[in-house]
Amino acid sequence: MTNSNSISSKKVVAFDYVLKDELGEEMERSESPMVYLHGANNILRGLEEALAGHDEGDEVVVTLPPEKAYGLPRDDALQRVPIKHLLTKSKKYRPGQIVSVNTKDGRKDAVIVKAGRFNLDLDMNHPFAGKTLTFEVSIDSVRDATAEELSHGHAHGPGGHHGH
Repeated sequence: MTNSNSISSKKVVAFDYVLKDELGEEMERSESPMVYLHGANNILRGLEEALAGHDEGDEVVVTLPPEKAYGLPRDDALQRVPIKHLLTKSKKYRPGQIVSVNTKDGRKDAVIVKAGRFNLDLDMNHPFAGKTLTFEVSIDSVRDATAEELSHGHAHGPGGHHGH
């Protein structure tokens, strides 16, 4: 049985999470609650599907194969990028380092394959592509979205406020 505060379309959800890889090693942890508009494709589709119907206070463990998370790695995702286009600044770039780069589609995370003096060879696949991921989620709050949030297609924070 779902109540009016169950996660469903047009609800704003705030949750904390711990992200683990296939071996159970922690890869990421939320520092503050993640807030999203359910049904607006603001988070991974597989995670959104798994949270549907849950309530405030629920603890949910969701394991997603690569196809429902960040996808499988693409062989055509290697690119040579001038260092000046990086949003991540460093004195020394090294292979394996995750950096943010400015692209025509906005900010993207990439992994350095080879570091040169002026350019980096980057793997533009998401750093978690090809990985089975487990999210340990704690649902903090569920509320109705405001008309403004619905028109914008994203949540404006826990209380519905956002500075745009």
